[in-house]
Amino acid sequence: MIKKIVIAIVCIVSTGLYAQNGSVSPYSYFGIGDLQFKGTVENQMMGGVGMFADSIHVNLKNPAAYSRMGIQYGEDFGNTTYAAGLSHNRLNFTNNIESQGNSVTNLEYIAIAMALKKGLGIGFGIMPYSSVGYDMLSESNNGNDARVVNRYYGEGGLNKVYFSAGYELVKDLSIGVTANFNFGTLKNNRMQTIEDVQYGALDNRTSKVNGMDFNYALDYTPSFNGKYRLFASVRVNTQANLTSENTKKIGSFSVSSGSDIEVVDVNLDALNLRHTELKVPTATTIGLGFGEDRKWFAGAEYSFQGMGSFTNDFVEAPNLKYEDAGSFALGGFFIPDYSSFSSYFKRVTYRAGLRFDKTGMLLNDREINNFGITFGFGLPMRGSFSNLNLGFEVGRKGTKNMNMIEENYFKVNVGLSFNDIWFRKQRIN
Repeated sequence: MIKKIVIAIVCIVSTGLYAQNGSVSPYSYFGIGDLQFKGTVENQMMGGVGMFADSIHVNLKNPAAYSRMGIQYGEDFGNTTYAAGLSHNRLNFTNNIESQGNSVTNLEYIAIAMALKKGLGIGFGIMPYSSVGYDMLSESNNGNDARVVNRYYGEGGLNKVYFSAGYELVKDLSIGVTANFNFGTLKNNRMQTIEDVQYGALDNRTSKVNGMDFNYALDYTPSFNGKYRLFASVRVNTQANLTSENTKKIGSFSVSSGSDIEVVDVNLDALNLRHTELKVPTATTIGLGFGEDRKWFAGAEYSFQGMGSFTNDFVEAPNLKYEDAGSFALGGFFIPDYSSFSSYFKRVTYRAGLRFDKTGMLLNDREINNFGITFGFGLPMRGSFSNLNLGFEVGRKGTKNMNMIEENYFKVNVGLSFNDIWFRKQRIN
């Protein structure tokens, strides 16, 4: 019965994931939107570190980690892990003139992982890849000293469905691969009004996007003295080759009623913009960590991505340039006593971390960076290997230089990791 309920929930929330609008950031105007994929709640609460692998948690950032999935049930080995995550993000936007707040709640991921045998695991699921959600006003005066107001607003985003597999080649050396199919719709709109003019102008652009990318991983996790373990990881997320089918409508509308007056489709074939390509460059991550099984772990990762080659020809942003992106993550966890019967809080997993992201965006020649501090708790469920994960992140993105926008945010994450065994052998005594 539980399995049927879980499958039903996956179907329902997958529809919700596809429909949700996952960003309220003005920076989601650029590129393919605000990139959303940051891993499970467990990953995020360690600053985004993704190298760690164990037997009962899904690791969405590291496909080699599937090789370590599985629990020994007497003579049986294996398990199925269901994972889902939600987040609520409260943001405050500030420039040199004013401040404004907003919030957004997202379904972050739905994932299922299965241990097929010792050293071999697979997983699949769905999660957001990017989100577009902004609404901004820009005011200026034209040559006649009349006030000109431009409203920029957008919505949509890309999701990814994935299939992963991890395999232990030899003791402590594992490989993994994830195939991602990305799809979704991006909408970017502009409305312009001029003081004392009856009609305004509109420009509505829609892109239907889809394409593939792959994530490869190599993990080396030797143990020392039967107690401590080294974690060394290399991951390569290949270039995402996305195809965008575009439409553009321009026209006029009534300022008083807001209704369209005349709207026409632009012949994008003549402009060679009906179909465009979006190539999100390859990202490489190197990680190193150390820890004691079921006790503590600390690790650091550095990622590099050649964003300088990224372009979006269909949505112009004349004040935007791209340069190489990079990120640094540091984090870990501590469990006071994994097997304690006397104290529940000794079995809790305490996680913390920090991260710094150089996004690769240059607006008005100013870098748009992100810094976050994370912490959280893994709460074990009684009598099982399942757990509820709570996490928090405090951070800042952007800058107020040249009257641009700085985002200060507080994010709350809730994740569920539920473990069950589907294929237990039947025995007759």
